[in-house]
Amino acid sequence: METQNKATTLRGGEFLIKETDAQDVFIPAEFSEEQRMMAQTCLDFVREEVTPLLDRLDNHEEGLMEGLMKKAGELGLFAVSMPEQYGGLNMDFNTSLLVTESVGGGHSFPVAFAAHTGIGMLPILYFGTDEQKEKYLPKLTSGEWAAAYCLTEPGSGSDALAAKTKAVLNEAGTHYILNGQKMWITNAGFADVFIVFAQVDGDKFTGFIVEKGYPGLSLGNEEHKMGIKGSSTRQVFLSDCEVPKENVLGEIGKGHLIAFNILNIGRIKLCAATLGASKKVVDLSIKYANERQQFKLPISKFGAIRYKLAEQAIRIYAVESALYRCGMDIYRKEQELLAAGKDENEAMLGAAREFAVECAMLKVEGSEVLDYVVDEGVQIYGGYGFSADYPMDRAYRDSRINRIFEGTNEINRMLTVDMILKKAMNGELDLMGPAQNVQNELMAIPDFGSEEEGLFTAEHKAIRNLKKAILMVAGTAVQKYMNSLAKEQEILMNIADMAIKTYVAESTLLRVEKLVGMKGEESVANQIDIVRVTVNDAVDAAFLAGKDAIASMVEGDEQRLLFMGLKRFTKKDLYNTKEARRRIAAAMIEANEYVY
Repeated sequence: METQNKATTLRGGEFLIKETDAQDVFIPAEFSEEQRMMAQTCLDFVREEVTPLLDRLDNHEEGLMEGLMKKAGELGLFAVSMPEQYGGLNMDFNTSLLVTESVGGGHSFPVAFAAHTGIGMLPILYFGTDEQKEKYLPKLTSGEWAAAYCLTEPGSGSDALAAKTKAVLNEAGTHYILNGQKMWITNAGFADVFIVFAQVDGDKFTGFIVEKGYPGLSLGNEEHKMGIKGSSTRQVFLSDCEVPKENVLGEIGKGHLIAFNILNIGRIKLCAATLGASKKVVDLSIKYANERQQFKLPISKFGAIRYKLAEQAIRIYAVESALYRCGMDIYRKEQELLAAGKDENEAMLGAAREFAVECAMLKVEGSEVLDYVVDEGVQIYGGYGFSADYPMDRAYRDSRINRIFEGTNEINRMLTVDMILKKAMNGELDLMGPAQNVQNELMAIPDFGSEEEGLFTAEHKAIRNLKKAILMVAGTAVQKYMNSLAKEQEILMNIADMAIKTYVAESTLLRVEKLVGMKGEESVANQIDIVRVTVNDAVDAAFLAGKDAIASMVEGDEQRLLFMGLKRFTKKDLYNTKEARRRIAAAMIEANEYVY
């Protein structure tokens, strides 16, 4: 494998076949004072404005969420990604991720926030005409108006392009008449602008900008939901809804470009929001563990509780490492496209599209980390965790939607592998050479030569071998199933799990390696523990996923050969994760908060 050239940006999916130098990744320690102040403004807003209102928000008190959204707009929280000409701050992509993370602990509020600033505003920014942008973006940026995104229908969830809502141009050629039904529409109850997708002439999937006051648009009642109760979620009905012709968004029949490109950005931002929620829950878990006494001791003294606190922290730290690594890769690709003559919108969309694989993986990992963190948060609280009078009840219920939002985790796992293979087929990603090298290595005598010892020599070798294991399993799947591979969903998910764990573990390793260079080994000893536990567990997880895939694909000698290869690529020395986790937990218990 080759090392990434510092003058270029790694392409999406290339982490599988290339090594990255630690100096080339962005890590959270590098955020500027301005960025940290922006984050603190968001954290303060959630603490002071949102948290005291959580019960009232969950009861859908009239105008409450709408009022919070207007306050957030007045503070400039919607302006981060917007160009200055529309009242925006035009800040870089990682700053927008940091802002999303920093509101992520606000339960239902970040749902409304993300629907507005992401899938609500960005379609107009990236696909709107100059006139549409001038009309809508200043009011959406300031918070005067709110936005909603209408894609899902009763009969089309994951299969979004199967939408049945119709749009027919009237005889005068002035308006499209829309008829259909949209469901699960976030912000519907107070939105002024709806991004609506409909079929023109029966089969041309197209986006429209629909205003609240247009005749023929009406809303259903608020949905009764398991969680995120404070967010407005309603059905949107379009009954001969008259939409001016100039409100077509993008080109007729090209609505899929809007939907899928915006979802790439939505997925990585959902990861950021789940990261913020996870950090809030681990803080609550630590404080409660220090306060709760059993057998005359705080429960934070017990190994079983320390394991849970440490594992919460390890998973949070790891996904955070991957999130901001990818965010910087997207930003660098955007700058590269700008330098090549692309306009700002084309550059941002192209950059997000380039890293669609990583965005899908991060959506999965972020949502599943939050689910783990809140589940263990409930367990740490014990019986009180099951009480609606304590904070874990709401956190537990609110977390569950994230594995469904922005494409289910199953869809995103399959998309991960599908997009990588398509990149290879299109010549954008050279998988054939590295995959053939792995096949040759399987047939060769293992190299037992010694490597030059360094702090993370073993971890780097483990990551290189995990990539070989992925190429081996994926290559076998492609050869065996070829065009019918899409039907083998279980195997696709096995491969995706191997890829996700490898990307996240590598990101954590690179982050801490860079941190060691900045601060020295002694000051980041616990982060070194986090890396070693993360890589250790990633190897174990990849082995299980690879074993399942191999067992379901091949038999006989071929199965034995591949299984031997998998064991070779996932071989590692024993590591005392118990003591590492105890050290990781001890620092948080002493500080009474998440410290990493």
